[in-house]
Amino acid sequence: MNKINGGVCAAKGFTTNGVLCRIKPSRTTPDLALIVSETPANAAAVYTQNLVQGAPITVTRQHLQNGRAQAVIVNSGNANTCNANGIAVAQRMCALVTEHTGIATEDVIVASTGVIGQPLPVEKIEAGMAQLVAGMGHENDKAAAAIMTTDTFPKESAVAFTLPCGTVCRVGGMAKGSGMIHINMATMLAFITTDIAIDAQLLARVLKDCCDDTMNMVTVDGDTSTNDMCCVLANGLAANVEITGEGAALDAFRAALMQVLTALSRMLARDGEGATKLLICRVTGAKTTQDCRIAAKGVIASSLFKAAMFGRDANWGRVLCALGYSGADLDVTRIGVRFSSAAGDITVCESGAGVPFCEDAAAKILAEEEITIHIAAGDSPHCATAYGCDLTYDYVKINGDYRT
Repeated sequence: MNKINGGVCAAKGFTTNGVLCRIKPSRTTPDLALIVSETPANAAAVYTQNLVQGAPITVTRQHLQNGRAQAVIVNSGNANTCNANGIAVAQRMCALVTEHTGIATEDVIVASTGVIGQPLPVEKIEAGMAQLVAGMGHENDKAAAAIMTTDTFPKESAVAFTLPCGTVCRVGGMAKGSGMIHINMATMLAFITTDIAIDAQLLARVLKDCCDDTMNMVTVDGDTSTNDMCCVLANGLAANVEITGEGAALDAFRAALMQVLTALSRMLARDGEGATKLLICRVTGAKTTQDCRIAAKGVIASSLFKAAMFGRDANWGRVLCALGYSGADLDVTRIGVRFSSAAGDITVCESGAGVPFCEDAAAKILAEEEITIHIAAGDSPHCATAYGCDLTYDYVKINGDYRT
């Protein structure tokens, strides 16, 4: 498996573009994006678990009932959530794709991100469609920028891999997310494309399984957004024999999808609003994989722990505190904790109790931009990894005037 360039356009048959429509008046960068497959594709998605959901999710759920899609239209700057005309606007966005490309309206995925509760000016999207479609191509820089809100950099990843039959396939994707991200799938917007041929129901299952260990293990601030989705389109242009069940071919695809989603998840966590550090929490040895997941997410979501990491404070007591209320079934007398980074590795807790360590050495380790928290909870083979960031003063500054 090799990392390749191209992001969401790395797979055969996909084009994108992004344009500025000024959906949010102060916006000066692209805010409307389109992804198109040359041919109809098998498709699947996972969505936010927030009970309040944006109109685009309702429309996308309807369109993906048959497991097929050919295009994705997405805007930033306005979430199209809690609006009386939200469904009509989301449907109109899909119809605009039909008018300008000929793609069936029911084969369009629609997504929005931005401010909640403000009407989405669809007339601005209508005005930008001709330019959007005319500029479609295999460079995805404008599209990756168009889906950003408070993100500080575009997020994209792609890999090429070879199936046992010798066919080379590709998986690529782009994502956005910086705040309002918490571990109730999907907690961001992510768009994945692949040229592999795979059964639609199998694709949906693999997407969910992979998201459970990647996108669903990311938290920035404990807030689950209303609009989040992670969708995948598989157009089959790699021309492999369609994958319809378990086997080496599915394993290869699953590994490729995991690599792309993991890379995007790390970027989302690192770009948390106001963040200065990427935090990675690895839990091993708990009674079940689910216990490992719950424990890792509990630590990475703790505001007190996140603040300690910002302050370079090896306050391991906050780790144990978070583990204790996380809901994971743990034997607290067996827990060990250590911190590591490019600056070194230090053990701070063994068998549920603190051990002597050098505070200066710990502070040096915690001064790095990527820190891993290793938690040993027992001797089982189960494990899980969660991704997050530190909590800084700038998070409050960013969100104090986000709407205005």
